[in-house]
Amino acid sequence: MSSSAATISGDVAIPSPAETFSVGRRILILVMVVMGSTLYATTLLIASTLLPQMQGTMSATQDEIAWAMTFNILATAVMTPMTGWLATRFGRRETMTWSVLLFTAATFMCGAANSLETLILWRVLQGALGAPVIPLSQTILLDAFPKRQQGLVTSIFGMAVVIGPVIGPTVGGLLSELYSWRWAFYMIVPVGLISFVGLRLTLPKDLPAGRVSLDWMGFLSLSVAIACVQLVLSRGQRLDWYESDEIIVETFVAAIAFWVFIAHSLTAKRPFLNLGLLKDRNYSLGLVLVTIYGMLNFTPMVLLPPLLQQHAGFPDMLIGEIIAARGVGATIGFFLAIFVGRMDPRIGLIGGFALQALSGVWLMGMDLNTDTHTLMLNSLVQGIAIGVIWVPLTLATFATTSSADLAEGTAVYHLLRNIGSSFFISICVAEVVRASSANYSRLVEMVNPFNRSLLLPWVTGAWDTETVGGLAKLSKEIARQAAMLGYINAFGLYTLASALAIPLVLLVGGRSRAR
Repeated sequence: MSSSAATISGDVAIPSPAETFSVGRRILILVMVVMGSTLYATTLLIASTLLPQMQGTMSATQDEIAWAMTFNILATAVMTPMTGWLATRFGRRETMTWSVLLFTAATFMCGAANSLETLILWRVLQGALGAPVIPLSQTILLDAFPKRQQGLVTSIFGMAVVIGPVIGPTVGGLLSELYSWRWAFYMIVPVGLISFVGLRLTLPKDLPAGRVSLDWMGFLSLSVAIACVQLVLSRGQRLDWYESDEIIVETFVAAIAFWVFIAHSLTAKRPFLNLGLLKDRNYSLGLVLVTIYGMLNFTPMVLLPPLLQQHAGFPDMLIGEIIAARGVGATIGFFLAIFVGRMDPRIGLIGGFALQALSGVWLMGMDLNTDTHTLMLNSLVQGIAIGVIWVPLTLATFATTSSADLAEGTAVYHLLRNIGSSFFISICVAEVVRASSANYSRLVEMVNPFNRSLLLPWVTGAWDTETVGGLAKLSKEIARQAAMLGYINAFGLYTLASALAIPLVLLVGGRSRAR
């Protein structure tokens, strides 16, 4: 870290250089920033476990209550790129602290909502007001700590980002069973208030640039493009993708809006996002790799629970233990990353993505009779891989990015991580549905009076093809096996994405960050 103060666009002073902070103050900054980012990460998937209860309370259909998730994701995606402008206009300290406070207030109102309309409104505000928290948290920590300690603090911050979505559904689901779904939101409020007070007291004051014009054309065109992409990814499966006029229109609007954004950004004097950052090789490669990282991050958490619950007969408690093993693995991975971070970042990245590919191959070899311990061990390996990747990926991405560009750079970084996650989950779910249907059609063709193998008792076993009840049971078993084949295909996509990231890692360059 340089001992000289850096500026944003030559106008606004960055918080005091890391060398001027005492050890105690750095620790307090770390604790409060991680607390705030953990709260926000916890709410990302918390509503997924609460949807059935909220649906009953609001007397809503499944499609209507899904908007509580969809609009929250949309608001988060649209407001995340605003982080750089907000930090320049109001300062990092003001943006961070007020985002945490307003996010906490919106979370409380989510729990207090008495109608579907108000719930969706507060979920939108929750996502929009909290969107700057994660990018700003990373920016503040990279500037508050000297370079030799950045691997450690990035590991601790990464645990908040990755483990938060694991904690949220688990604790939220428990509180919703014991009390009601509202308490899953209420539990965040006291911790949010503590985080707000702590951030106000610990973060250094920085001087905002004052009136900084917002490139409305760039902001609106990018917002429309992101919103339409998220709508396509969120609703595509439910509406049968391009058999739906809505999905076709949203795709067309997204393409036009993105073209307008690119054309405007290349010609405007002060564009909303500085595309010049893409000239930095490390940053450009980092954006591609973090998109793949996002694709791999939550996909197993989305695919495994329905597979184990609906087709393998696992109780919710065991499924929770399997997912929890991933959190344990992530914690181990982040601690390993502290030591790996002292070496060439490419070593950690290659090792992490190789572990992801290994876990994917392992999942492809499983069947519906796999035991809990095997699944927990696989989940543990996935978690270790996630932890090992995050630290070197973050440090390598911003190795040559100046402090002035950190807020904007981290905003795009986390935006692509979220979009990658949404995109890949949608692709994998679509493949499960498609392959399950196709495999079922092919498998049932074998059950007919002309298949002489069915006349052999050691082939049919306990299955009875002579009665309606026997055929119904056989049909159910075929559906289970067809679904398993669909999930194996999805795990194959997961493995392929992991393997494709490894050649890109070899292109990552130097480690020193411009200041």
